[in-house]
Amino acid sequence: MKQVLDDVVKSNVFQIQSLNVNACCITCPVDPKGSLGVRMPYLTLLLKNLRQYFTFEITILDSEKIRRRVRLSNYHTVSKISTFMVTKPMCMDEGWNRVGLKLAEIVSDAFKTTYVETVRIQVHANCRLKRIYFSSQEYKEDELPNAYRMYKMAVVREKPKRLPKKIAGPVDKKSTAVVEQAKT
Repeated sequence: MKQVLDDVVKSNVFQIQSLNVNACCITCPVDPKGSLGVRMPYLTLLLKNLRQYFTFEITILDSEKIRRRVRLSNYHTVSKISTFMVTKPMCMDEGWNRVGLKLAEIVSDAFKTTYVETVRIQVHANCRLKRIYFSSQEYKEDELPNAYRMYKMAVVREKPKRLPKKIAGPVDKKSTAVVEQAKT
């Protein structure tokens, strides 16, 4: 695990790499009995596909007060559902990806219960991680602050079609009277 400067997104990112996907991960919170207590139902990860096996796991608390896990990976080919866990395949594009999850929908479909909160998140090797965030709704790229976008968006201003006319300053009555006399 190390912090690296990514040449595509032009920012520091966290790189997690290992020959064994399960041997290397980051976890929040560290205490397995602790809880994030996040009640926002949308989870977004900004991560780079390193063309190796990758997985991440979210532990949620549902309306039955049961901790259940949702695991996504790029090496599974079919979804599997058990009483306490759902495993889903994930297809990532080359390079940087925005992975968005509707946790409430996943919990409802897989366990037939209601999402209450996210207890824990684990991101395993192999990826570059720019950001993980929760939200109350899905947002489009242009609705997010720069720090939460995949790439920084430059503010582009249009060039004016024509230059504004020069605004005249205060009129000197003496010079105006001289000009008027010269015309007659």
